[in-house]
Amino acid sequence: IFPMFKSLNFKVILFGFIFTFFSSFGQSFFLGLFNSSIRETLSISHGQFGSIYASATLLSSFILVWIGKKIDDMNILRFSFYVIILLAISSFLFSKISSIIFLFFAIFLMRLSGQGLMSHTATTTISRYFEKTRGRALSTTWLGLSLAEFILPLLIVFLLTITEWRSIWLSISVLIILVLPLISFYLVKNVNLDSRENLINEEKNLKEIKQWKRIEVLKDYRFYIVCLNMLAMPWIATGTFVYQSFIASSKGWGPYVIAQSFMVYSILSVATLFFSGFLIDKYSSRRLLIYMNIPLLLSAFVLFYFNSPISSFVFLGLIGISNGLANVLGSSTWAEIYGVKYIGSIKALTTALMVFSTAFGTALFGFLIDNSYSIEQIALVSGFYILIATISLLFIRNRLNPNYI
Repeated sequence: IFPMFKSLNFKVILFGFIFTFFSSFGQSFFLGLFNSSIRETLSISHGQFGSIYASATLLSSFILVWIGKKIDDMNILRFSFYVIILLAISSFLFSKISSIIFLFFAIFLMRLSGQGLMSHTATTTISRYFEKTRGRALSTTWLGLSLAEFILPLLIVFLLTITEWRSIWLSISVLIILVLPLISFYLVKNVNLDSRENLINEEKNLKEIKQWKRIEVLKDYRFYIVCLNMLAMPWIATGTFVYQSFIASSKGWGPYVIAQSFMVYSILSVATLFFSGFLIDKYSSRRLLIYMNIPLLLSAFVLFYFNSPISSFVFLGLIGISNGLANVLGSSTWAEIYGVKYIGSIKALTTALMVFSTAFGTALFGFLIDNSYSIEQIALVSGFYILIATISLLFIRNRLNPNYI
């Protein structure tokens, strides 16, 4: 009845969508929902939980560089099975947390398998498989995480009122092991390292582009300037989300203003995801990259200059726009510049840097707050970083084309 549902292109996109949805179990927004329950169970403070969380996240980013590159050497179905098993084990261990050391390892495995490897598997598969419609494919894939951000917080808050937090994690591990292997087998059993989207013009350009190895990428100065821009969103947004109560109290916004503003963040993030895919396919990621952090820069200006509760909606809305752009550009740009043959090892490195920057953002914001910096001064520091990164990119924007053989 619906032949498109049988096409390999559709199956690969659906695989990516489901994997980004399930990556939410290792994302900060989801783990934060269990913060108070875990602290109560282990009798630890906010500071202790924050330190354990940041150090476990840092360790996961280092390990990801090594494990993530293995996706270039094996069949995608086999790699995804390993990731699924690790995610299920991590969720099961989470339900058994009984000490601080146990908590550290549970968060480390959850961040590695969830936020790290699930999203890495999804975006690497999409980036490699799609060429002409890569932008739209990636934007559709990231809607999986947006859907999770929309429905899971309310669902978990409700479940915590009727059952114990350990039971929720036990159910998650069972759900993962029952659902994901079957879905993955059905969707990507025919996908291998050389599979590409079905086009009339079969991958003519792909063969002409130089395929960079990770060691070559590390010697390319352009990589570091693009990274400066890519990492702005993760560390600034994470710092903002983790310390939202500090921002609200500094501005005198009241307890519900930021929570309501997150609706604007979600809506604009999804809308930007949708439109950015079409723009990337029409104009290329390399041309759009320069605009990625402009809304983020404006959000820092809004936080610095305005105090009205309405400015909270503008502030988080602008972060949402940059987030939508960053999610898609963060995968497609590397494929355009460096080719897709070794995209797994390149993406393992950039995903690890992204995870590292989220830990850095949490630590930096905390350090500045502890040293009596105002939220306006922190906004100024953030804005200054974005400005330097964007100006650096401006100088090399015409040199971001791939090398042709």
